[in-house]
Amino acid sequence: MAFQQQLILRSCALALGIAGLGAALAQQAAPAIPATWSQGRTAEQESLNLVPNPPGLTAMALADIQTNRLKVPAGFKIELWAYGMPNARSMAQSPAGTIFVGTRFPGNVYAVVDKGDRREVKVIAKGMHRPNGVVFKNGSLYVAELSRIIRYDNIEANLDNPPAPVVVFDALPKDEPHGWKFMRLSPDGNYLYFQIGTPANITVQPVTHAAIMRLNLTTNILETVAQGVRNSVGMDFHPVTKELWFTNNGRDWVNDELPHDTLNHVSAKRMNFGYPFCHQGDLLDPTFGKGRSCDEFDKPDMKLGPHVAALGMRFYTGKQFPAEYKNNIFIAEHGSWNRSKKTGYQVVRVVLDAKGKPAKLEPFVTGWLNGEDYSGRPADVHVMPDGALLVSDDEAGAIFRVSYDKK
Repeated sequence: MAFQQQLILRSCALALGIAGLGAALAQQAAPAIPATWSQGRTAEQESLNLVPNPPGLTAMALADIQTNRLKVPAGFKIELWAYGMPNARSMAQSPAGTIFVGTRFPGNVYAVVDKGDRREVKVIAKGMHRPNGVVFKNGSLYVAELSRIIRYDNIEANLDNPPAPVVVFDALPKDEPHGWKFMRLSPDGNYLYFQIGTPANITVQPVTHAAIMRLNLTTNILETVAQGVRNSVGMDFHPVTKELWFTNNGRDWVNDELPHDTLNHVSAKRMNFGYPFCHQGDLLDPTFGKGRSCDEFDKPDMKLGPHVAALGMRFYTGKQFPAEYKNNIFIAEHGSWNRSKKTGYQVVRVVLDAKGKPAKLEPFVTGWLNGEDYSGRPADVHVMPDGALLVSDDEAGAIFRVSYDKK
């Protein structure tokens, strides 16, 4: 009996050893899952060692912010307006003048109070999960985190001691890649518009992703506005037609010149702009475009340039700038990382023709990029009541103000 027990124990040990060896070999043989940003690279592109720019997790000291390098057209002036906001990105303003600023990585939300000769920055929320999108409505601040939308009521009366947030909607996807939200309020104030980006660089996404969505603030019903949108981190409503316009970031790793980021607008229900099958309106994807045609999909209004990372955009509705700027579009180009020669890192102006169609694209604020080195990354733009244009910079953790001298 003792011999049989020893034999059984040895057999079990041998089986466990073989099983462990098999598991170890299987683990060793299994290929590593690539990071989502690297999906779709060729072997040649891998050798370039291009990786995403590190996020701005701290704000630059005042002495390190290179405002003097920034250039604007003749007659305009750019100055530092506020600083000390790590990763400052999306902006929204209350009727009383407070600028609210969202972030991606620090998880902070800021309030900037204009004191005339200076701006006071307050941190009104910490430890949030990608609180990029901000909207102000009827005394309340709406914040879009990665997978939910929350609301701070009566916020301006409590900037130093904000109330606990109210959860508005918490059934959004939890994917980190392209999961942060840009958010805008509809002209009638009834809907929150935002994007749900693709969960990878290039993939056939679930129907819940690569889309522009809107949330009905009365019924709490979520609707799809447009599909085939890889990732939009900027949108605004045309001041005349009230149609939604938005920027869209093209896929990575086709080549240096393709595809372009695009400017699009929604003119009908359930439009589809092509991702992942077609990019920039006329470029079939080398993998997912096989057997498809770009004619199946809706076309962008303008190509903005390859890999410029077009983010926040606004129609110019102010009266301070010259008359030819009326209803033009300003776009913050965050700047490339997956291109052998950097591009973007500027604010551009899209000139519309008499029919409201994009006719010309030109630089408006430049100077963040010097060769292959950058000193800042514009993330959003905002038109002030006085007609000045604010530009957030998430690398510097700062906001700049562009004004025009009418003299």
